[in-house]
Amino acid sequence: MEGLARLEYRGYDSAGIAVAGGGHPLQLRRAPGKLRNLAEILAKDPVQGTYGIGHTRWATHGRPTEENAHPHRDGTGTLVVVHNGIVENYLQLKTALMARGHKFRSETDTEIIAHVIQDELELAAGSPPRLTNTDAADSNTNVAVIEGTLPQSLSLEEAVRRAVKRLTGAFAIGVLSAAEPDKLVAARFGPPAVLGIGDGEFFLASDVPGILHHTRDIYFLQDGEVATLTTAGILLTDFSGKPLELKPQRITWDPIQAEKAGYKHFMLKEINEQPRAVRDTTLGRVSLDTGKVFLPDMKITEAEFKAATGITIAACGTSWHSGLAGKFMIERLARLPVDVDYASEYRYRDPIPNPLELGLLITQSGETADTIAAQHELIAKGSKTLAICNVVGSAVTRLAAGVITTNAGPEIGVASTKAFTAQLTALFTLALYLAQVRGTVTEEESRKLVTQLSLIPGKLEIILRSVDDQCCDLAKHFSTARDFLFLGRGIHYPIALEGALKLKEISYIHAEGYPAGEMKHGPNALIDETLPVVCIATKDPADPSSVLKYEKTLSNIQEVTARSGRVIAIAIEGDLHIQQLVEHVIYIPPTHELLLPILETVPLQLLAYHIAVRRGCDVDQPRNLAKSVTVE
Repeated sequence: MEGLARLEYRGYDSAGIAVAGGGHPLQLRRAPGKLRNLAEILAKDPVQGTYGIGHTRWATHGRPTEENAHPHRDGTGTLVVVHNGIVENYLQLKTALMARGHKFRSETDTEIIAHVIQDELELAAGSPPRLTNTDAADSNTNVAVIEGTLPQSLSLEEAVRRAVKRLTGAFAIGVLSAAEPDKLVAARFGPPAVLGIGDGEFFLASDVPGILHHTRDIYFLQDGEVATLTTAGILLTDFSGKPLELKPQRITWDPIQAEKAGYKHFMLKEINEQPRAVRDTTLGRVSLDTGKVFLPDMKITEAEFKAATGITIAACGTSWHSGLAGKFMIERLARLPVDVDYASEYRYRDPIPNPLELGLLITQSGETADTIAAQHELIAKGSKTLAICNVVGSAVTRLAAGVITTNAGPEIGVASTKAFTAQLTALFTLALYLAQVRGTVTEEESRKLVTQLSLIPGKLEIILRSVDDQCCDLAKHFSTARDFLFLGRGIHYPIALEGALKLKEISYIHAEGYPAGEMKHGPNALIDETLPVVCIATKDPADPSSVLKYEKTLSNIQEVTARSGRVIAIAIEGDLHIQQLVEHVIYIPPTHELLLPILETVPLQLLAYHIAVRRGCDVDQPRNLAKSVTVE
């Protein structure tokens, strides 16, 4: 239950556990809704045993009800499965299994996995299904005790290996059988699964925080691998049964990093961790003396970077917004064309092959299904790929020819905050590295840029101290709004998109990000006295193009105020002129134009946070969302 609580950010519409061992039968408890509902059931009717599996669910098939909650049973009730992912051929499998006498209790694709494993065991034993008293328990399945039998001439792990070959789609599964005590079998093809090696104890989880309080020695299960956990250790094989070597790695995250540390919400904690996240992402990668950028985890040579004709960035959600900002950074500094794609759309547009084009995948978890699919497509088209990722050893990083880790630490809040600013930092570092390799910036320019980058953490600390109360006060005025509009121009437009996404994710207010110059091409029709409009009106006085964008944005602001729109402006300290034009101004310190997005993001995060809190929303676990989207 403690492990599930640490993983609840991944899904939280139902939960369940199955426990056995120590002379006790397999016991199942499940509940719809959040994990606390399951805790209430366990308080009334505890389970006893020495090993088990649990799951907190984000629904893909079937409503979030008790009968659709994991773990799911086979037809005999002796075998249970937990599963992340989607079984795409579940209807065909279900039809075939029903023809063989199998009965199903849920609307899920996961239950089919349990029955396929049962089918493999029965085929090997030459016996028909033996249905047991689990049917009688169905009237109160959240407290079912499972005591059936299943004929077995096949080991559980071999039955799992045979079963997964019949599945198409994406899956990470954990399997227990009462017929084989003290054994847990895991398999992965797509969604993440990690193994933990403790002191005489062994663990399976879908993400590191779930087991980090037990061990830091972690192995990331790879696609096509099956792990058998027993009291003696872990045996690793591929799907055909070939033994593989288990090479765990040491995770440096402190378990305390995954706790709230006195903050009301994980999101607020993670907003306040951004100075450290940005500092750690640059640590060891830049030299203040020379301005030189070092990216050690690169298998792409400088010659290949020089020969590159372009970069395709593929990402989803918040990471896509960072990619849009990264396009401005890379094109301006390295003079290299950049396309930014939604990873979920990339392979469906039949991209044109170009081996001289590099792929860049941006993902917090490194396990986002759409991003992995885009990476496979890029590699198939002949491109080498880079990854900007927060999780070392994740799927995207293993496929990439170069990796920039963001070093933000575990991010628990579903709405990404520190991972985003760390991604922007990594993108700026990459852009400067490319510029140095390609000879498009001088040593003096590099030193100035690195110096500006080194000042960002301190400026973030200033913003966190100075604007939090102001954003809390603004929430009192705007928490009842039905719609918001966020405007930005140039590199600030992706930040407007991100500000709108944060607000809609956690407060459920409809919000839209828009290029400021496009207002007169339609959105002006929306403006009236009830519409709050957040305008990013910052500038770098040393950059003429930045000043020009600022002046044009002021014209857009006047278009809004002329129609009685209520404007909240993000501006640079000392800009007194804008105070005469708008109702509210949030000031941030000055910096280089390409670094302003990192600073602009924080007030937008705090504004969204305080509005959501004032509306009584679940900030850390907004409805219908999951932290890592591991299915398409």
